[in-house]
Amino acid sequence: MSIVLAIDVGGTKLAGAVVDGRARILGRSRVPSPTGPDPELLYEALLTCCTAALRGADARPGDLAGIGVSCAGPMVWPSGEVSPLNMPAWRRFPLRHRLLREFEVEPVLVHNDAVGVAVGEHWKGAGVGTANLLGMTVSTGVGGGLILGGRLYHGASGNAGHVGHVIAEPDGPRCACGGHGCVEAIAAGPSTVRRALAEGWHPAEGRPADGISLASAAAAGDEIALRNIARAGRAVGIALASCAHLLDLEMVAIVGGFSQSGPPFWDALHGAFATYARMDFAAACQVIPGKLGADAPLLGAAAFVLDSERYGWDPGADR
Repeated sequence: MSIVLAIDVGGTKLAGAVVDGRARILGRSRVPSPTGPDPELLYEALLTCCTAALRGADARPGDLAGIGVSCAGPMVWPSGEVSPLNMPAWRRFPLRHRLLREFEVEPVLVHNDAVGVAVGEHWKGAGVGTANLLGMTVSTGVGGGLILGGRLYHGASGNAGHVGHVIAEPDGPRCACGGHGCVEAIAAGPSTVRRALAEGWHPAEGRPADGISLASAAAAGDEIALRNIARAGRAVGIALASCAHLLDLEMVAIVGGFSQSGPPFWDALHGAFATYARMDFAAACQVIPGKLGADAPLLGAAAFVLDSERYGWDPGADR
């Protein structure tokens, strides 16, 4: 059975896994992402992670059918030059070409980490059996990927599914993209925490001011925490109603920190979705938590190669 090296590149961690065609993880590794300005230090940490995953699976580069990578964006697609916003050491870093030279295996396919989430959930998670799915992350940022007609849909530049920049509040807060009222500006964890702090919320003694602490405070009945997490959920629900109308979706599968924050987030999300998804076909879309958790982008990266008919692509003349 074919095996692949799957890689998940994020601002806080680098993860690697050797995955087979049944989506079994045969070996895995995870290391913190270096935060310094040296791009080679970051790349060497990634190679260390990959080597450990291969060793855990008792595999060598020559055993691989390819490499799939889910990486924080933005990036130039399909060439795989990456410039993750929260990883300043890499700006137009030629990740795909470096991995090609390092491991001497093809294909090496690099896509956005939120696209990896969508593919993972469709391949082996909540979306198995659906033809039209939006996979969405609501965490440090808000992103997504699209499965349409049973296949990964890339769009003209590889950016299809960028749900984080759907407008939920036209007069809402300024977004890092330069717009106003984007879902990411309202519902991302850091945005929600900043808003709560500005309104007077304080985390419990000894706890950091982060999304986990805010969700815990909401679960305990803190009014400021409840109000701000509900605002995040409402923004997501409004945006998803627009997506369901536009794309005739069967399902939205949501992963990330806020997907685990319980009724304050989900009740507001479902309430807003029901209010704004008024056409019967849009209202029929299921909006549910994903099933794969942190493994979603890794399994999605594996599926880029292992199920290339549905999720792969030809990098073309960039080689």
